[in-house]
Amino acid sequence: MAICFGIAGFWFLVFGVSFLRDRRLFKNGIFLVLALMFTGLGLIFAVETVSQTAAKVLVVAVLVAVPLTIAVLAVFLVINGVTMLRRERRRLSNLLSLLVGLGIIGFVIFSVLVQKIGWEPLAVVRSVLLGILTYISFLFLCFLVYAFVYSRVRSSRKVDFVVVLGSGLMGSRVTPLLASRLDRAQQVYERALRKGRSPQLVTSGGQGPGEDLPESHAMAAYLVERGVPDNQIIREDKSTTTWENLTFSRDLMIDLRPQYRCLIVTNNFHAFRAALTARKAKVNGQVIGSPTAAYYWPTATIREFVAILAGHPYINGAICLLIALTAILSHL
Repeated sequence: MAICFGIAGFWFLVFGVSFLRDRRLFKNGIFLVLALMFTGLGLIFAVETVSQTAAKVLVVAVLVAVPLTIAVLAVFLVINGVTMLRRERRRLSNLLSLLVGLGIIGFVIFSVLVQKIGWEPLAVVRSVLLGILTYISFLFLCFLVYAFVYSRVRSSRKVDFVVVLGSGLMGSRVTPLLASRLDRAQQVYERALRKGRSPQLVTSGGQGPGEDLPESHAMAAYLVERGVPDNQIIREDKSTTTWENLTFSRDLMIDLRPQYRCLIVTNNFHAFRAALTARKAKVNGQVIGSPTAAYYWPTATIREFVAILAGHPYINGAICLLIALTAILSHL
């Protein structure tokens, strides 16, 4: 018990130091989840010192909860995927929740068949897949936990700019997704005014296919219609990606105020990855999220996680290869 709590304390300390240095780090989530896992293990041992029966019940409950949670998650993702097909355009990024849900169900069926067939090569494949999926699931858990924590930490520091990241237009109209970002940015701006501050708003987004004007111009018009003075809005109208949103906006802010501090607004599902990108782009600011439709959140969250994984191909590829080799050698 003491060892588990000691290890948990170590990871909490590592998390705290890393978080205070820069909260925009994925490894913060890994440190936090490790701390929570060892804390949970320590609690089980603590319960055992009082009642072995209660500890056994707790362990059984955890062992039952894991497969039950996986089953419920698979069904939920399939249902959500069908909802996405009905409400959104049929493109790969909108099919992720459906594909992941079907993938979980497919792996369970495959595992049962391997158990019944008893053919060693298939058992090796199952072990490799199980190892890689366990690794990815752990990272996804770290992503979910820390993205939640990051979104709940508010910065009270004075900011000079509020940057709103674009997300696409319908012709010349702001989409509901983008409107939620702009509404959140206006709330931040008006709250700053009440405190005697006067930050400028940066609307960031160029003109994409099917759009009648640069996104930043439509975003600015939306804010002006709702009472924001036009002279308080800076239009960054060249960017086409999140990276460009941030780097082009950064250059504009540096030109106006070299020692600037900003707050970046996007949707809640995108906030953590935007924070990681902002750190890489050397943007001096944190990220806050605006509300997103409930049905859209699962697929969008999976897409964000996949993008983070894809952003570190070498280390993730090396670890997956090591897991695969370990699984193969264990069957020799």
